[in-house]
Order: sequence, then C-alpha cells, then structure tokens
Amino acid sequence: MAARIDETDRKILSLLQEDASRSLDEIAKTVGSSKTPVWNRIRKMREAGIIGQQTVILDAEALGIEACFFVLIRTSEHEAEWQRKFLKALQDRPEVQEAHRLAGDIDYILKVRVRNARAYDAFYQALIAEVRVHNVTALLSMEEIKSTTMLPI
Repeated sequence: MAARIDETDRKILSLLQEDASRSLDEIAKTVGSSKTPVWNRIRKMREAGIIGQQTVILDAEALGIEACFFVLIRTSEHEAEWQRKFLKALQDRPEVQEAHRLAGDIDYILKVRVRNARAYDAFYQALIAEVRVHNVTALLSMEEIKSTTMLPI
C-alpha cells in the first residue's frame, strides 16, 4: 500500500531527487515553509521508508567503466537452495548494478557495468562457476539514451 503524502511532501521529494545535497534552508524556501517543518516531513518520510539510502551518482565512463551489459538468464533450476546461491552470487558482485526476476521466457535480467568485454567475460566465468544456469545472453549497450533514478511523483 502506498504511503500517504501531500503536495508539499511531493515537492520536497522532487527537490531531493534532483539534488539530495540541497540545504534544508533551500528546500524550505522553495516549498514555502520553514526548516523545522521540512525536517520533520523528511524524517517522517525516512521512517515510513519513502526515502531510502542517500548516495552520489558517479560517472562510469569517467572512471574507466565503459561497458554496460544487459544479461538475460534462463534457468531450469528453481529450488530454494539454487536461488539462495544465485542471489548471493549477485549480491557479492559489485559489477551487478541491477538484478530483476522476470515473468515470461527469461527468468532474470541483470545490468552489469564493467571496464570492457574481457572484464565481462571474467564476470561471466565467475558467475557460471558458482551457479548453474541454462542459458545466458549478454547484450552490450551501444549508447545510454536515458538513465535516471528519479521517480515520476
């Protein structure tokens, strides 16, 4: 069930999504409030789980991490122990930025960021050595057209 938020909460959330380093003064001024009520709203949204971890977004290419692969995985194994090992393998690998379990023909899709194709191969070899998968298809992203963490609130 979605949490109940009002228009002021939405404005605060939009501002934080744009730049979480904004000061309370700046947020309060923009939403037409004072610091204490804004701080209380932010605190309540954190406690409700609406606001999660705050972090920074790094430029992968500037750091030499130039390849982004979308990895489609099919498995014929659906036992709890296999799934536990598979999920642990994904959690242990920093190259995996996202992992989703899917409905349909493909069981999982991963977003994997690595320096190059050799680094992807090393990731792939390590993954299949740890867990058994039926089929893996890797798709190299040629160009990132849009990437955002902002939700349409």
